[in-house]
Amino acid sequence: MKDLDWSNLSFGYMPTDYNVRCYYRNGKWGEIEVCSDEYIKLHMASTCLHYGQEAFEGLKAYRGKDGKVRVFRMDENAARLQSTCRGILMPEVPTELFEEMVKKVVRLNQEFIPTYESGATLYVRPLLIGTSAQVGVHPSTEYLFTIFVTPVGPYFKGGFSTNPYVIIRDYDRSAPLGTGIYKVGGNYAASLKANALAHEKGYACEFYLDAKEKKYMDECGAANFFGIKNNTYVTPKSTSILPSITNKSLMQLAEDLGMKVERRQIPEDELETFEEAGACGTAAVISPISYIDDLDTGKRYDFGAEPGKISKKLYDTLRAIQYGDEEDKHGWVSIVID
Repeated sequence: MKDLDWSNLSFGYMPTDYNVRCYYRNGKWGEIEVCSDEYIKLHMASTCLHYGQEAFEGLKAYRGKDGKVRVFRMDENAARLQSTCRGILMPEVPTELFEEMVKKVVRLNQEFIPTYESGATLYVRPLLIGTSAQVGVHPSTEYLFTIFVTPVGPYFKGGFSTNPYVIIRDYDRSAPLGTGIYKVGGNYAASLKANALAHEKGYACEFYLDAKEKKYMDECGAANFFGIKNNTYVTPKSTSILPSITNKSLMQLAEDLGMKVERRQIPEDELETFEEAGACGTAAVISPISYIDDLDTGKRYDFGAEPGKISKKLYDTLRAIQYGDEEDKHGWVSIVID
């Protein structure tokens, strides 16, 4: 294992030894290649650079107390990538190929998997790009699917602690029937300006309302939203929200705890009725929300300075499953290194 200060890692990129690649040419996927080069040679007219034919995923590998290395719900990441492929006309990466490449890249870089006690993880980033050269707007004929890994610390510096969020109305992350349900880079480019404004004003992240009516909670720049009240887990339903695998898992865990789960439109006004609120995703797992400010109306929705009990329970349970400390009743975890 590498001699790194695992406990003080930031959430950023650190070079590792290998990445894996697979090319799509002549209507089929080729063989998996192992590469130690961090760079990709691209034609300047590649469709990924001009027309946004680009998709990515994010998942993690966890080193357990027992020394085993696990990955969490990679079949769901494969399915979401396939959905994105259908949405922006790229060839689907078969689940078997996706999972084989994830396992291979984790095993090849096992020296970079952080220790159990550190709170750090190995972030796994699959990337699919259109590579054929063209200047007309139509799908590429050739593609590169690559996966790299990098050890990361907590997404927010404080780890599992509350953060303030802000509703920003002047920007939309995606349109109701646009690419919001797909994990494409353009959605994140669209969130950069509002995110920078939120940071300038001292908030952890921005919140978007629905683009059509500016009335319902949508999601924040890089995570889904959930609220808790009356023993019910409530999360938005929308055609512009990325289906979060973490959120899907939390909904199941909430049901396991005997809670009700509602996936529906959440009017902004309803925020004042929630006992707890949080943002959730692969990077942060759960980021509890201390308060949400609406700068246009001057309203503040307060959820408390400390993480709520239910959010903490859900967070602890999910993490325990990911690390192998708790029984995996739903078959979510794959052991990559025994």
